[in-house]
Amino acid sequence: MERTTAPGATHASPLNATRLMRRTALNRAFAAVYACAIAALFYHHVLQLSKSSTTLITFFLSLSLLLSDLVLAFMWITTQSFRMRPIRREAFPENLKQVVVDDKGFPALDVFICTADPYKEPTMGVVNTTLSVMAYDYPTNKVSVYVSDDGGSQLTLFASMEAAKFARHWLPFCRKNDIVERSPGVYFSSDHDHPPFFSEIESIKTMYYSMKARVENIVERGKVGEEYFASEQEHEAFNKWTAGFTRQDHPTVIQVILDSDKDRDITGHVMPNLIYVSREKSRTSPHHFKAGALNVLLRVSAIMTNAPIILTQDCDMYSNDAQTPLRALCYLLDPKFQSNLAYLQFPQRFNGINRTDIYACTFIRLFQINPFGMDGLLGPNYVGTGCFFNRRAFFGAPSSLVPPEIPELSPGHTVDKSIQSRSTLTMAHHVANCNYENHTKWGSKIGIRYGSLVEDFYTGYRLKCEGWKSMFLYPDRAAFYGDSPINLVDVLNQTKRWAIGLLEVGFSRYSPLTFGARSMGLLMGLSYAHYAFWPIWSIPITIYAFLPQLALLNGITIFPMVSEQWFLLYVFLFLGSYGQDFLDFFLAGGTLESWWNEQRMWMIRGPSCYLFGLVEYLLTSIGISAQGFNVTSKVLDDEQSKKYEQGIFEFGVSSPMFVPLTAAAIINLVSFFGGLVRVCTGSCRWEGAFVQMFIAGFVTLNCWPIYEAMVLRSDKGRMPTKTTLISTFLASALYIASFLALRRN
Repeated sequence: MERTTAPGATHASPLNATRLMRRTALNRAFAAVYACAIAALFYHHVLQLSKSSTTLITFFLSLSLLLSDLVLAFMWITTQSFRMRPIRREAFPENLKQVVVDDKGFPALDVFICTADPYKEPTMGVVNTTLSVMAYDYPTNKVSVYVSDDGGSQLTLFASMEAAKFARHWLPFCRKNDIVERSPGVYFSSDHDHPPFFSEIESIKTMYYSMKARVENIVERGKVGEEYFASEQEHEAFNKWTAGFTRQDHPTVIQVILDSDKDRDITGHVMPNLIYVSREKSRTSPHHFKAGALNVLLRVSAIMTNAPIILTQDCDMYSNDAQTPLRALCYLLDPKFQSNLAYLQFPQRFNGINRTDIYACTFIRLFQINPFGMDGLLGPNYVGTGCFFNRRAFFGAPSSLVPPEIPELSPGHTVDKSIQSRSTLTMAHHVANCNYENHTKWGSKIGIRYGSLVEDFYTGYRLKCEGWKSMFLYPDRAAFYGDSPINLVDVLNQTKRWAIGLLEVGFSRYSPLTFGARSMGLLMGLSYAHYAFWPIWSIPITIYAFLPQLALLNGITIFPMVSEQWFLLYVFLFLGSYGQDFLDFFLAGGTLESWWNEQRMWMIRGPSCYLFGLVEYLLTSIGISAQGFNVTSKVLDDEQSKKYEQGIFEFGVSSPMFVPLTAAAIINLVSFFGGLVRVCTGSCRWEGAFVQMFIAGFVTLNCWPIYEAMVLRSDKGRMPTKTTLISTFLASALYIASFLALRRN
C-alpha cells in the first residue's frame, strides 16, 4: 500500500493511502485470452462473408452481424482501460492537524449549488442540500455557499432565505449534539432513540416542519405574498420580479442572504456566507445551460470570496458526511499532489433506490467500478456533482496560467472588500451579464467548457488533456446522497440527453480517440472514448434484437450449429463477457437481482434512448433538428413511488422511445415460440436454430415488464394503447418485409 505523509508528520500518521486492487493481474490475463477469442470471431465472420456472397440478403445478414460484433469489440476494448490498473484510495482526516494547526490554516471553500426549476427539482431539496453543506465540520467563516437559480424563480430565493433563518438554529444544534445527518429532511425522517436532548429535537423539528410548510405553500401558490416579507430588505429583493421577468429573459439577481462578517447564529457563532445568484438571461444571447451557470458562479464567487477550493453540487445531492471537505483536504493539501491535481471526485450515490434497482439508476459501473480504474491512470471523469475543484485548474494548464480578462477573476486575486460593498456587488452583476463572455476565453480555455450537453464529462476530459489529474475517493460512509428518477420515461429521457452530449464530444475535434489519446495516453483516451461513444451500443443491441429473430421466423440459420466447433467460441464469448461483468458488479457490492436488472436496462436503453440519442445527434449534425436541455423531474408522485418500491415498471407516459422497444419485445416473443414450433414439427433442426432461439428467449425473458404493461396491467402504469398499436404494426411490417425479402432471394 502506497502512503503519503504530511510534512513534519511521522510515518505512522499519513494523510492518505493508495492500494492496487488484487484482481488487476487476473483482469490483464483474461483480457489477453478474450482478445484472442475476438480475433477468432472475426476470422469466422470473414469466412461467413465469403460463403454468403452468392445472394444479397444473406450477405446483408452476415454484414450486419459483422458490424454488430465490430461495435461490441470496440466497446470491449475501451472497457479494458478500466481494468488495467484499478486502485482504491483512503483518506485520514484525523491527521490533518499535522498540516492545519488552527482554523486560520484551513483554505476557504466556495460551494456551488445548481438548480433550474422549482417544480421539477423540489425546492425543499435545495433547502436540505444547502443546510447540509452549511453544517460541515469546517470553519464557518471559511465557507461560502452560492445557490445558482438558473430558472430565475422568486420561489428559490424565498426558500434560500427560509433556509438561512433555520440555519441559525440548525448549525448550533448539529455542533452541540454531534449530529451525523446534517440534512434536516433526512434527520427528522429517521427514528431516534429518545436521546437526552429529545425535547430540543422536538423543538427544532417543529421549527423545520413549519419552515417546510411555508416553502411548500408558496411553491403551490407560485409566488411570494406580501405577508411573508419579514423586513424591508426582503421586500426590496422580491421587487426585482417585475411583470416582464421570465425564466428566459430577466436581469441579474444577486442577493446576499448571510454575510459571515455580520451574521451570527443563536449561540453567537459566525454563519457561513449564503448568496443567491440568478444570472442575466436574454432570448437573443446563448446561455449554455448548466455550463453557463457554473461559469457565472466562477466569476461572481471570484469577485466576492475567491476561495481556492470549489465544491460543485446538484441541488438534489445533499451532504451525508460532515467530514467530507476534510477528506478532500487530505489530497488537496498534500504537496505530492498539489501541483497538478484539478479535482477530487466523490461518487454519486442515491437514496430511495428500491431493493433490486429496477431501472439501474445507481449506475454502479459509471459511478464506482470504472472510476477506480481511471484513478489508476490519470483519474476519474467529472460527474457534475460531489466534486472538489482546485480553482486554479479552470485557468489553463498546470504549468501555464491562462489569465482572465480582468485581474479580479484571477485565481490568485485577494479579495479585500466586503461581499456587500457597493463596488463588489456592482462588479459581480457586471460579470453575470449575459453578454459578458463575448470575445473572451470563457467556455473554451477558461472555466467549464462549452460544446456538449454533458458539460461535466467534457470539462473533466479537457482538463486532463491540458495535463491535470484527478482522484476518486469512495469512503465507507457515502459523502453525498441524491434522488433518481422513478419512472421509465424519465430514465430514458435523461440517458438520451447524455447520449447526445457524449456524441458531441466523441465526434468533435477533441475526440478521445485522436486528440485525447495523443494528449493523455492510449489507455486514458480509450476510457474517455468508452463514454463518448456510449450511444453506439444501440447498433449491436438493435441488430441483435431484430435480425436473428426475423431470420428464425423465416427458417434461416445465421449462427453455427451446436455440433460445430465455432459454437463453443460463441459460448465462451457470451459467458466470458457476462461472467466478468457480474464479477465486477458483485465485488462492488451488487446483488444478483440488481445485476440482472442492470443487464435488462442495458438492453432496454439500446433500441430506445441510445438509438434515439444517436439519431437525434446525426440529424442535428446536418441541421435537420435541434435539441435542448430538459431537467429530469425529481418530484416524487405517491402512486409512482408505491409502484417503484414494489419493483413494478411505470409506463404511464407515452413516448416514441417505447415503440422500437415494444416492437422488439413482440418480435422476440413470436420468434421464440415460432422457432419452438418449427423445431417440434421438424421443419428445422434444433442444433441450427439453438443460438437464435436462445437470443430470442433471453430477450423475451428480459422483456417481461413490457409484456406485463401491454397485456396484464389495468392501472396507470399500463403501456399506452397508441404505443402498443404502433409497435404491433411496426413488428408486423418488419416481419412481412423480411419474409418477402428472404423468399425473393
